[in-house]
Amino acid sequence: MKLLELYKEKIMGAISGLDRIRFRGSLRWLSTEKGMNTFLCSHGILLKDFKAWVMKRTANIRQSCDDQSRTLGLETVYLQRSGLNKEELARKIASQKGITEGPICNFSVLETCYAPQIKGNKAKKLLELKMRPTKCIHLYHYFNHADYGFGHVRLQTWAPYNIFICLNGRHWLERQLQKAGVAYHKDGNCFPWIEDIQKAQHLLNTQLKSNWAKLLTGLVRQMCPDFARAIFPARPDYYWSADETEWAEDIMFNSVSELDSLYPQLLYHGIKVSDSASVMRYLGRRRDGGLLPPDVQSDYRRRYEGIRIKHWKNNNSVKMYNKSGSILRIETTINNPRDFKVFRHPNDDASRPASWQKMRKGVSDLHRRCEISDQCNNRYADALAAGQVEEKLKEVVAPACNKVRRNGRRYRGLNPWQEEDYKLLTFLAKGEHAISGFRNKDLRQWLYPESKRLPKDQQKRYSGRTTRRIKLLRVHGLVKKVAKENRYILTAKGQKFATALMSASAVDIKGLTNIAA
Repeated sequence: MKLLELYKEKIMGAISGLDRIRFRGSLRWLSTEKGMNTFLCSHGILLKDFKAWVMKRTANIRQSCDDQSRTLGLETVYLQRSGLNKEELARKIASQKGITEGPICNFSVLETCYAPQIKGNKAKKLLELKMRPTKCIHLYHYFNHADYGFGHVRLQTWAPYNIFICLNGRHWLERQLQKAGVAYHKDGNCFPWIEDIQKAQHLLNTQLKSNWAKLLTGLVRQMCPDFARAIFPARPDYYWSADETEWAEDIMFNSVSELDSLYPQLLYHGIKVSDSASVMRYLGRRRDGGLLPPDVQSDYRRRYEGIRIKHWKNNNSVKMYNKSGSILRIETTINNPRDFKVFRHPNDDASRPASWQKMRKGVSDLHRRCEISDQCNNRYADALAAGQVEEKLKEVVAPACNKVRRNGRRYRGLNPWQEEDYKLLTFLAKGEHAISGFRNKDLRQWLYPESKRLPKDQQKRYSGRTTRRIKLLRVHGLVKKVAKENRYILTAKGQKFATALMSASAVDIKGLTNIAA
């Protein structure tokens, strides 16, 4: 990572690994309308009897969890509102009771879910089963595990009986360091100091070798052993997926003052140069009665952890903030893995040759997902480092501004002060393209927003124009094509070029004069 090389005198080290990760366990047969209908037919359950059947299972689940709580001597708290900070409440109970390891408490709360409902179809004069948003009781089991640290298991008591488990790789690392006898200082979910950083990184890497299905199923059986049996006489197998993963790179500076002296420059780069849609809240969530506008500008906000800047694309994000005074954290969150690919057998059929397939949320693709997140963090850090180089603007920009010859053809140089070329370079500097790169469509909609409203035959003309722009960027070495995909990512030269020009254009003449002096 270029940022580490650039400031190695100020940095004691860095660790990279899982932060927060949210798993979901689902009974795939019951998760869709078609699957639920076939299940009911195969078990001879009529739609008019469905509610009674489900309510009986719900009562069995709640009773089995209550029995387990009494056996462990745990407190069950019935919450009036779903919006309460349950983690804070659980930590408060653990502190009051002096619980440092093992189960802490249980919460029971009414929350939204996606579940089957029986509705009448007047036209057909039949009952129909539909999967719709509704509410049901959810049971939270908080724990401080001897191996995995602080987390919780959340059980949905109504069909399709989903299970949600939240773990944190940094809490898990703390348990690993304790067992390995490595000294550390921990603040929240980060480590300002670790005695043996290489050992800590090795321990983080071992987390990825876990048998996730066995680990997660074991946690459910510890918290509520009879949960699955309360649904069916035979214990069903859950399919485990990762709804949300956070992969964090923590760069540990020697002191708070050394990070404070650098961080404003990095923020300036992220806000003024990246020019991407920033989201202090996730785009698409409602605020003041309406959707957030699509043209939200880059911004930063001071939070209790530090000052954070965040870039968002297709439900995936990359963000940077300073934590615990001396830690620079760069973090990639993936909620939508379909933007990425993994090399595997189609449909896990070993008889078919392996090829690049769309990534799934299933834990079998989790290792590749973490690998991509780490690459995203590195690209974002390299983009930040590109803004800190001490080369002269002319040295960085001049090569791409001159004509070049490739395969017998001449290509013009880029003109940063020409409107369309400037807009093109602005696009390259956008922070969200560090996540998964960009496609022809992304660049076309940025350069020619009016093309979205045109007929398809006219859109093809704009697509051809965009292809020529991408070709120009490629021959100048500013972008490169991702193998076997119609997607492009910035090269180191491209990062440096776009950063230098955007930084210069963001400073007024007086500022440039002062810098030159």
